[in-house]
Amino acid sequence: MRPRSMTGFGRGEAAGEGRTWVAEVRTVNHRFLDQRVILPRLFAALEEPTKKMVAAALDRGRVDVTFSLLGVSAAVPQLVVNESVARQYHRCLQQLINDYGLAAPVSLSDMLTFRDVVTLEEQRPDMDTEWLLISQALAAALIDCDIMREKEGQSLQVDLLNRLDKFAGIVEQIENRIPEVQSQRQAELRGRVGKLLDGLDLDPVRFAQETAIMADKSDVTEEITRLGSHIAQFRAFLVSDEPVGRRLDFLLQEFLREVNTLSSKIASASIAHLGVEMKNEIEKLREQVQNIE
Repeated sequence: MRPRSMTGFGRGEAAGEGRTWVAEVRTVNHRFLDQRVILPRLFAALEEPTKKMVAAALDRGRVDVTFSLLGVSAAVPQLVVNESVARQYHRCLQQLINDYGLAAPVSLSDMLTFRDVVTLEEQRPDMDTEWLLISQALAAALIDCDIMREKEGQSLQVDLLNRLDKFAGIVEQIENRIPEVQSQRQAELRGRVGKLLDGLDLDPVRFAQETAIMADKSDVTEEITRLGSHIAQFRAFLVSDEPVGRRLDFLLQEFLREVNTLSSKIASASIAHLGVEMKNEIEKLREQVQNIE
């Protein structure tokens, strides 16, 4: 199982009784699940079941769902002749002709000029019947979109693992330099304290204890160990069967916390340089993680 990208597009169709519903699903990254559904006005009541169906398939992301209706449909407004009104108009016109001896006959063009003879009447579709087709089209679009998101997720996984390997390599460099850095730190402390106490009578054992305590404050073994644990957990999340985008984002915050602590403890130019590199890799990891569901 690979992580899925939040960027994708899918299209699905469902046909029945001379009409075809087309569903298109577009997704981009977003912190939460944010949906926008566009349906023909007569089918606005189907927006909520559509959102529930999308929520069952997607964990987070900005999702735009657009439906279009092709072919003959009960949803298309129909032109209807109001026979009762037309009959009354005709009777009135005929009466005027008879009463006043007018020679002009009643024509179709005359009838069409009168109000309400022909009206545009909106139909009332059967929502249950239409939902069967709409849901089929949406299901196909979601599957199509998911395939694209999985392919994009594969690329993200490869990139994240490569960047994680680079980050782990920097951590290993620091770990290998710890003994050397600690020795240098202890030597520097002894030299500084020795100058301050030059000529004073000081117990050498106590002096060694105090310098050891000061050197211990710069020990970053715990931070290195925790970073190793975080890296292993990050790798495990990348093969999880569940949406892990939020977990990875939180884990990167822990990465940054440990790196900041490590950098503040070690007053070494070379380590400080490596700390900057680690922060740079964390930022690159975070940019990619923002696209993972």
